[in-house]
Amino acid sequence: MKKLMLVAVVLLLVFTPLVASAQQYKIGVLAPAVTHGWVAAVAYEAEARLKELGDQVSYRIQTSSNAEEMTAQLDDLMTWGAEAIVAFPQWAGMEVPMERALDAGIIIVNFDIVIDLDGIYRVSGDNEDMGIQGAHYIVDKVGPEATVVMLEVPSSGSVSALRKKGFLDTVAEIAPNLNILTYATQFTREDGLKDFSDILIRNPKIDAVYSMDDETSLGVLQAIREAGRTDIKVITGGGGMQEYFELMPDNPDIWIQSALYSPAMVQDAVDVAIQVLKGEEVEKVKIIPTTIVDRENYLNFLDANSPY
Repeated sequence: MKKLMLVAVVLLLVFTPLVASAQQYKIGVLAPAVTHGWVAAVAYEAEARLKELGDQVSYRIQTSSNAEEMTAQLDDLMTWGAEAIVAFPQWAGMEVPMERALDAGIIIVNFDIVIDLDGIYRVSGDNEDMGIQGAHYIVDKVGPEATVVMLEVPSSGSVSALRKKGFLDTVAEIAPNLNILTYATQFTREDGLKDFSDILIRNPKIDAVYSMDDETSLGVLQAIREAGRTDIKVITGGGGMQEYFELMPDNPDIWIQSALYSPAMVQDAVDVAIQVLKGEEVEKVKIIPTTIVDRENYLNFLDANSPY
């Protein structure tokens, strides 16, 4: 009898940690449908991290084309039983449905564009600092009285607003006589090409372009080449696009710059969700610092395996 009890105790000790470690968390990811290479890379990076977590998680990734579709997918994830949701909205109007999920006890980790709600966690690059760095870079290259085109993207919400704020606040401080021409565009090379082709016709002299996105900047570069313009000496960008990096040494007459804003940051958002589910202490907001990439250091950021 004593031997049987001893065996039972040993088996209990052996299998208890296995049972405890078998807990599986249900994680949902809400992302926009792929209209932009950076967005595609976000979904890719999120799934890569979730796969790495293996049996720790059961996950579903949903992509949507507008706020209404994302709201419906949020409801689907709630019905599925998601315990945490990593949400990457690109439209206004997600506060009410996200608040409903919070009220249901679901952990929300907001990636990139801000969802203005108490109680959520957020992971983002430093959008305002990207603007600050862009202003310093342009003034350093073309001086404090140059003519600069600023390409903003109002439809991107807080992303464009913060990058614009950082840029304009810094210009006001270090180069108040900078001549800034502001135009609206989108985060695509097609829009960059179309819009900047028109801008070139309207403006015979431009010294630099404050572009907020690598894909937009690729369109800007194409427009400049097609127009045969040689006056523009600086084009900024943002993101982490390999194709854009590779152009940096091939254009010696233009300083091509990118403020690194890697889609791989979404993996940090997935990790935050897991940490909160495990009961660990996590800061509500995690801001990932800006890194500037240009022809002098681009080799350090080339990655043949990157989907972006």
